[in-house]
Amino acid sequence: MPRKQRCRWIGGYPDCWEFFPEETASKEPVIMSLDEFETIRLLDREGMTQEQCAERMGVARSTVTAIYDSARRKMAEALVDGKHLLIRGGNYRLKDQGTERIIQKGTDSMRIAVTYENGEIFQHFGHTGQFKFYDVEEGKIVTEQIVNTNGSGHGALAGFLKAAQVDSLICGGIGMGARNALVEAGIKLYGGVSGSADSAAQALTAGTLQYDPNVQCGHHGNHHGEGHSCSGHHGEGHRCGHCHGDQQQES
Repeated sequence: MPRKQRCRWIGGYPDCWEFFPEETASKEPVIMSLDEFETIRLLDREGMTQEQCAERMGVARSTVTAIYDSARRKMAEALVDGKHLLIRGGNYRLKDQGTERIIQKGTDSMRIAVTYENGEIFQHFGHTGQFKFYDVEEGKIVTEQIVNTNGSGHGALAGFLKAAQVDSLICGGIGMGARNALVEAGIKLYGGVSGSADSAAQALTAGTLQYDPNVQCGHHGNHHGEGHSCSGHHGEGHRCGHCHGDQQQES
């Protein structure tokens, strides 16, 4: 029986998840996993050696070599054949995202995060400086906490929320890169919401929050789509595990 593959540590989520060639966007896409993307980032972008990369990712050097070779072949296929490149999934876990100061989430709690500024919902996800967390048990908010973010950027913020064990996010405008990151993190999005953060969290808990499932940041395009009630959504299942992807034999 194949040995269970060890999870690879990655530093965070990318900001860009899809790359399209204008001429041949209809071709079968190439899927690059996040652990493959991480070897490209560490070796080619950060200039690490394979030994340093292996130590950072918590795997053997031979494993890094195999992951990196696969990533380079996929990148070459996308460039040479003009294919759509997607970054998705993989067998990974996120490194520390600066969440040690956050209150421990209860085993039976649902955690709601709201982009936050002076009591209101901050309207640009990628630039939010604070989140307010609400832990919900048996239909009631039992814990609240305001936390500073560990930086800006869609990928960094989505990784921060995943590490903080967030189940649902309430925000104003949000771009497609951030939406992709939240999907990867298994976080349910309620966008296009404004006004009081506390009132929105209470409404989500009650199943009455009005939100826009098609919302975008202003610089990504106009808002569109009618408002939707979250009734029946906030109890849906989500992926809360750290490792994703098929289990294969360790390289």
